[in-house]
Amino acid sequence: MAVAVADTLDAGDTLVCEAGTGVGKTFAYLVPALLSGRKVLVSTGTRNLQDQLFHRDLPLVREVLGVGVRIALLKGRANYLCPYRLGTALADEGRRDPLLRSQLLQVRDWGAATKSGDIAELAIPDDAPVWPVVTSTTDNCLGQDCPEWDACPLLAARRRAQAADLVVVNHHLLCADLALKDQGFGEVLPGADCFIIDEAHQLPEVASGFFGSALSSRALLDLIRDLEVEYKREAADVPEVPQRAEALRRAVQDLRLALGGENRRGPWREIAESPEPLAALDDLTARLSALESGLTAIKGRGKGLDACLARCSDAVEQLAEVTGAEAEEAIRWFETQGRGFRLHRTPLEVAGVFQNYMQRHSAAWVFTSATLAVGEGFDHFVGRLGLAGARCARWESPFDYPNQALWFVPRGMLDPSDLAYVQQVAELTLEILEASRGRAFLLYTSHRALREAAAWLGPRLEWPMLVQGSAPRGELLERFRHLGNAVLLGTASFWEGVDVRGEALSCVVIDKLPFASPGDPVLQARIDALRRSGGNPFRDFQLPQAVITLKQGAGRLIRDATDRGVLVVCDPRLLSRPYGHAFLASLPPMARSRELEDVKRFFDEGPADMLPSG
Repeated sequence: MAVAVADTLDAGDTLVCEAGTGVGKTFAYLVPALLSGRKVLVSTGTRNLQDQLFHRDLPLVREVLGVGVRIALLKGRANYLCPYRLGTALADEGRRDPLLRSQLLQVRDWGAATKSGDIAELAIPDDAPVWPVVTSTTDNCLGQDCPEWDACPLLAARRRAQAADLVVVNHHLLCADLALKDQGFGEVLPGADCFIIDEAHQLPEVASGFFGSALSSRALLDLIRDLEVEYKREAADVPEVPQRAEALRRAVQDLRLALGGENRRGPWREIAESPEPLAALDDLTARLSALESGLTAIKGRGKGLDACLARCSDAVEQLAEVTGAEAEEAIRWFETQGRGFRLHRTPLEVAGVFQNYMQRHSAAWVFTSATLAVGEGFDHFVGRLGLAGARCARWESPFDYPNQALWFVPRGMLDPSDLAYVQQVAELTLEILEASRGRAFLLYTSHRALREAAAWLGPRLEWPMLVQGSAPRGELLERFRHLGNAVLLGTASFWEGVDVRGEALSCVVIDKLPFASPGDPVLQARIDALRRSGGNPFRDFQLPQAVITLKQGAGRLIRDATDRGVLVVCDPRLLSRPYGHAFLASLPPMARSRELEDVKRFFDEGPADMLPSG
């Protein structure tokens, strides 16, 4: 794989490659990247993976190679302290929330000593109320007008990235640059000769979010909050401004109420065809425009107010884009979460936009992941990003799956659509956990199934139970590793990017084949578009996506050459439906069985008697 990456970097070509768990794909691309003598940009899926790559893997490989390549870590602006906003927050005596005040003092003390300004250094939860107050957004950044411009950690990080030979970013930052969504600094990312995209299976969905338009209640409420601070300093004699801001706040709250109480994603027609949400949306549009007019009338009173005016005008434009006429190439939809909402306009495909970017930037491109192929083919991934003509390659995992792992598909399971299915899965899971003595991940395809399973299993488990949502993801994983016999219940975010080695994770139970919900508005729009073009939505999109997701979930089990464990797929459709072959052909060659006694014997004796053919 390292040779293939080196050849790609030398030739300026495009490589799409899958590397099974244990291949060492990180080293396989870092070695040629560091030896290439070129400017390389490495993008990975999450900030946690960025930190691991930059602080652990890169220094090791650079030291072994003995090369003096300059490296830099660059994250999105929300990851860096904004000294100006910190000072403004500390000066605002109106903040009476004791928790927020306490966190502000923590940030102040840390901010006086930090060299990077990366908020990951501070042990405050990601969702803490302090972070939106002391970090900037594209909307509220004052740019070169900021009095703290020279002390800006984000600016310093970008300068280091400009000077480095290899820069580590994440997909969100990469796509923000592709979509030119971060105004004020020009391009976020330095020009590179080579792009290496790790965890590339995530890129199409991330890109879809950036190449569309969206407006959130949080963005509007942040604008109102910042406006109230700037108003007191620069225009306290103009009462119309806070009045119009308060009217906008009520309109935001009214629209959230009109969209219903539950957390969900819905198609735009639910707004367009319902009097209450439609009226609330019209009111929001009017209140936002009124605030823009009020701020325009006092333009020039202060830099802070002018920045709020620019944000307000951007919000007016975004709202107009989202609520504009329907187009064949995009889908409008909304989502609600807690007290907030987001209104979206999402492109149905990003292949054309992505190809245009690649053509504008003459560079080598490497796309890699442990899960890109369906069976042995890359057509699905290649098609989503428009990578026709790319070289494709696969390297299988070196692990001894037939002896390290057993794949169990139970007999007698109900159809997953049956109302009693969740209960049946929970009862089977309890039997399996008794054999594995806890030490398991239980992966669910919906939050509803997770909640029902947790309620049933909780009183019956003799091992510690950890449930997604009860604590931050990182904390749950750390407790799981430390306890050694825990049972962790999770949905989407636990299906990938989780590395637990050793006996603490000896069993993975998957409740259903992970087909995306047909009620999801974006998926439904893609299905409709594929039908209109004469394609087969299930074969061309839904099935490949589900195969890749199942590969991710199964990949949690065996992470090391000494790991052993059982993978349980409860869904009977795996063997009863013709499409099951697509899943079977894409998973590692574990020993297979349909007998629960084999699972018990595996944990008691090992898999010596299991036949790979099942």
